[in-house]
Amino acid sequence: MSRLGYQNGSAAVFLAPALGLLLLFFFLPVVIGVFLSLTDFDVYAIGNPGTARMVGLANYQYVLGDATFWKALRNTLYFVVVGGPLSVLTSLGVALLLSHRALRLQGIFRTIYFAPVVTTLVAVAIVWRYLYHPRYGLIDHVLSHFGISPIDWLGDPNWAMPAIILLAIWKNFGYNMLIFVAGLQSIPTELYEAASIDGAGAWRRFVHVTVPGLRPTFLFVGLTTMIGYFQLFAEPYVMTQGGPLGATRSLVLHMYEQGFRWWRIGEASTLAVLLLLITLVATLVQLGMQRTRKTNEIPRTAGPAPRGDAA
Repeated sequence: MSRLGYQNGSAAVFLAPALGLLLLFFFLPVVIGVFLSLTDFDVYAIGNPGTARMVGLANYQYVLGDATFWKALRNTLYFVVVGGPLSVLTSLGVALLLSHRALRLQGIFRTIYFAPVVTTLVAVAIVWRYLYHPRYGLIDHVLSHFGISPIDWLGDPNWAMPAIILLAIWKNFGYNMLIFVAGLQSIPTELYEAASIDGAGAWRRFVHVTVPGLRPTFLFVGLTTMIGYFQLFAEPYVMTQGGPLGATRSLVLHMYEQGFRWWRIGEASTLAVLLLLITLVATLVQLGMQRTRKTNEIPRTAGPAPRGDAA
């Protein structure tokens, strides 16, 4: 056996377990989900799969014509578009503070800020539900000292989703914070020193050195945050059950209710496929914007200097 064939065989052996897990827990469920979305699979078909019938695109027509689906989609997009950037900016701000040379005990602060990430989401949501209580909640108690009337955070349709966004930012910013800290440490200090010598202040160093140096980090953090926020479920399920008046009903919560409350597996699978397509399109758009921005920033190759400048 040649050396190249041996290397290819070794690579196949090491990759086989990971590829097998991807096939078993990702690609196969996707294929099954697409198949179920083309059927009327329901609670009766669970006991007797033979009763399920192929209905083609009937489930898609029904879901796309359902007002509840569009409201859940709007709520999810609101959560992603507003909560995603706020979460990223919060993570970046904390990472910049923790990366400051004058700050002591940086490791302790990183641990404290990362602690919410590893805390059980259901437990956190229950605690925040009491914090948002209009009469006994700590948040309204603090606001009352500034002359602000109590707010029914989870009972008012105008405030319910912002309240959940605030919880999600607090819960998730610690992970992205560590990613940004690693990205900041990868930027050469010589660039900051050169910018300082050229007279650049803190803001100009941030704009012209930090932000370009963090561009790959921004892409990774942006994609993972967006994909995670599209899967909004536990927060509204525990805190509001999709209310009030459906103001916090997300696509995943709607899919869960269709599948496990009403046992409309076919419609739930249709919602899952649509969510997959929406997330895929949003990811491709973000990658395309990043690629376009990188192309526009490629410096033009300087031509030969004119002869008159040679002297």
